[in-house]
Amino acid sequence: MTVESAIIERLRAIATVPAARGLLDDAAVLDGLVLTHDSIAEGVHFFPHDPPASVGWKLVAVNLSDLAAKGAEPAGALLSLTLSSDDSWTEAFIGGVAAACESYGLPLLGGDTIALPDRAPRVLGLTALGRAAGVVPSRSGGLPGDRLWVAGTLGDSAAGLALLTDNPKADGPLVDIYRRPVPLLAAGRALAPHASAMMDISDGLLLDLSRLCAASGCGARIDLTALPLSRAFIAERAQHRAARLFAATGGDDYALLLALAPEREPDVTGCLPVPPTLACIGTLTDGNGLLLTDADGEVPLPERLGHEHRTS
Repeated sequence: MTVESAIIERLRAIATVPAARGLLDDAAVLDGLVLTHDSIAEGVHFFPHDPPASVGWKLVAVNLSDLAAKGAEPAGALLSLTLSSDDSWTEAFIGGVAAACESYGLPLLGGDTIALPDRAPRVLGLTALGRAAGVVPSRSGGLPGDRLWVAGTLGDSAAGLALLTDNPKADGPLVDIYRRPVPLLAAGRALAPHASAMMDISDGLLLDLSRLCAASGCGARIDLTALPLSRAFIAERAQHRAARLFAATGGDDYALLLALAPEREPDVTGCLPVPPTLACIGTLTDGNGLLLTDADGEVPLPERLGHEHRTS
């Protein structure tokens, strides 16, 4: 068990009300409201040299992605803003927050500001609230025999991060996706009424799928050749086994992962706005654990399934 997992287990002893969903989900559901909170930290989720407006956009987008995975309509947000001596960075960051809030109809309701010591890494947080239109899918509703689908593409953001790691001045569509993810709100609203289970993919497909499986008490079989990859990703990294494993573990995708009973599939395959794509990538199974395959047969699970905080 990782340090992060152990801490969440400890917090479950406190979060005992039904709204908390046993801390098995990315959001709480209270009186028809969906509530989520995400933080991003300099050096972990963004580079110090990233444009501050893109950091503000990303903070809003990653929270809205959690609302998308619950089929919720944005209703409001609370911002936790750390201030430094660089007023121009803060001003540009706020501009990015404002642009994302305006783009997705998210009213800013309040929050908090604190001052940082000089040269301290920035840690920024947002709490997003959404209105649920009906049943709010969780991670825990999947059943053996449900088929697994991904709305959106995988690997683009991780590929953009790799480009920036090699060259801080890199640009192009993969860098843009890393810096300015797009929450799939309309897709989430369309898919939520039909899904047995649903979550967004933020820490990597395999790691997030393992969490859905644990919450649902299932295993999963995944066909790597079915993973949805963008043209930009294929042009940069190709689509061989290693590239697909990279896409399955990279994280920061903000695609949607959902389990569907086979009889519900006709209800969803034609209901999505365009984009995103919708791809069937596997099946939930009895038992536990993940089984990966591709055209050459069974694929060994990688040692690292995705991004986890403090693994030791």
